[in-house]
Amino acid sequence: MSGDERLRRRLTDFVKAEAADKGFDLCRITGPDSIPDAPPRLADFLAAGYHGTMDWMAETEARRADPRVLWSDVRSVVLFGMNYGPEHDPRAVLAMPDRAAISVYAQNRDYHDIIKGKLKEVATRFAARGGADVKVFVDTAPVMEKPLAAAAGLGWQGKHTNLVSRTHGSWLFLGSLFTTVDLFRDEPERDHCGSCRACLDACPTDAFPAPYKLDARRCISYLTIEHKGPIGPEFREKIGNRIYGCDDCLAACPWNKFAASASEMKLVAREELKVPAIADFLALDDLGFRAHFSGSPVKRIGRDRFVRNTLIAAGNSGDRSLIAPCTRLADDAAPVVRGMAAWALCRLMTPSEFRQFAAGRADDADDDVRAEYERAKADGR
Repeated sequence: MSGDERLRRRLTDFVKAEAADKGFDLCRITGPDSIPDAPPRLADFLAAGYHGTMDWMAETEARRADPRVLWSDVRSVVLFGMNYGPEHDPRAVLAMPDRAAISVYAQNRDYHDIIKGKLKEVATRFAARGGADVKVFVDTAPVMEKPLAAAAGLGWQGKHTNLVSRTHGSWLFLGSLFTTVDLFRDEPERDHCGSCRACLDACPTDAFPAPYKLDARRCISYLTIEHKGPIGPEFREKIGNRIYGCDDCLAACPWNKFAASASEMKLVAREELKVPAIADFLALDDLGFRAHFSGSPVKRIGRDRFVRNTLIAAGNSGDRSLIAPCTRLADDAAPVVRGMAAWALCRLMTPSEFRQFAAGRADDADDDVRAEYERAKADGR
């Protein structure tokens, strides 16, 4: 082995050892040229409109499709995985109509901050050891981390389009380190999904037009997090009590049963977010929302979108004790809240109660809110 190869080996081993020391469960390496199928797949996804209102995906298409466009000097891409698997099946809360379901990843502190901090520690020590330039990314940058992670051997992209690991199932946070050093690469992981379609069949809204293809416009995670306006009536009942994200396709993956125990760095779910009461969230004003979700990824969608989601859960609950808080929200300053309050009350009240309630509100100044009352009237309410 030449001197250059010995240095490459030392640096390769060093970055993996640092990753383990900082609490990452997996660390593998690939090159910036390892995902040739990603650009056409991304182009097809965008052309079909599957990205919905996430315009930033189209705006960053070139950089997203090829790491070398994002940074021309990159020679190696180091992928990191952290297990965030729940202790129990997160779908259990779906059978509790008075409770709200929050996606497993959002029951913890914001993983972006924690993982990026750990990655920066690894990057700093690696750059000092190798004299190399480095950049670190966690989800928010235009990096196709899932295809890169598959190319590096962390796992494979399952039929639900998420990464699946033989050792950690479908529960992995991902981060990446780009470097100018030419490190030794790991072998990619092959697809182990076989004929299984558990994740596809688990989707409440049929968001998978085909295996390995996701139409985000139908995905509950997209609808409750990314989508800003009223959520279409055709999805509301199917959303159930999911107020932030959806774990159904992840939780259905059979590979979860082989998942190893989480690392010591595993993020611990906040107790009050495991099975929270819908009623508590309906009472949140903007200040209360910010305080309650301080340090949480939920905070980024804002109070109005969050209450919109919670009102859908209220409407699906059948719990008449929620009529009072929903009535108060029917006069909220935010149109998206008023509209969903009307929908929730239409489902919780008797027809006569709702007609009496709607009589003074059907002339709302907002088009979308008026449409909710008109739709209820057309349905015989």
